[in-house]
Amino acid sequence: MTQAVGTAYERIGVGYGGHRREEPTWRRAITAALDPATTVVNVGAGGGSYEPHGRTLIAVEPSTVMLAQRPSNAAPVVRAVAESLPFGNGAFDAALAILTVHHWTDPDAGLAELRRVAARQLVVTWDPEVVGSSFWFTRDYLPEALEREIGLPTVREIAAGLGSRTAVTVLEVPHDCRDGFFAAYWRRPRAYLDPGVRSAISAFALLDQRLVDRAVRQLARDLDDGAWAARYADLASYDSLDLGYRLVVAD
Repeated sequence: MTQAVGTAYERIGVGYGGHRREEPTWRRAITAALDPATTVVNVGAGGGSYEPHGRTLIAVEPSTVMLAQRPSNAAPVVRAVAESLPFGNGAFDAALAILTVHHWTDPDAGLAELRRVAARQLVVTWDPEVVGSSFWFTRDYLPEALEREIGLPTVREIAAGLGSRTAVTVLEVPHDCRDGFFAAYWRRPRAYLDPGVRSAISAFALLDQRLVDRAVRQLARDLDDGAWAARYADLASYDSLDLGYRLVVAD
């Protein structure tokens, strides 16, 4: 995260930890991709989700609101930004960046810093094209959320920015996903009517609230009259979906 987004999270990060918990299937994928790293830096660490256990870890986070939500037993944390990490070259075996690159003012500089401080880099992000075509909320209710992402780094650009050898893994979203990011409630649409849920999702919190309110009102009407259930009846048959989230690993 950059200082600008750190400032934004002073406003929208309150209560974030109550909705943004680790999704176990994602934790397993991230943990497996970290091996055999023993020293890790978590950049844009927030409340500490997905930080590995049993390894030496330092977190980096600019927002004081987010820092205050880290558990008392969480890893040591440094207040800094991705574009200027206060560590020496090759200080870590691996660098994590979980759902944060889209917030950086200069993604190229941030990715270069990940490469500088660690031999392996793991970035969790999403593919806007897949989100736009697969997720009913952006497609049918709030396309402006996707339009806001125009110019943000794509999965392909992140992989290119990390260079060297990269591998991209699909992170499917389970129907009962514990981590309340944007598409987490794809089979639980009433969750999007909750202002607390939306406040923990930057796609809502940083968008013009008049657009969000319009979309939420339409969703509420469609849920009440059965239109949503009829339109998306097929979703009940899926336990998980590919909604564009990706784990990019580079060595």
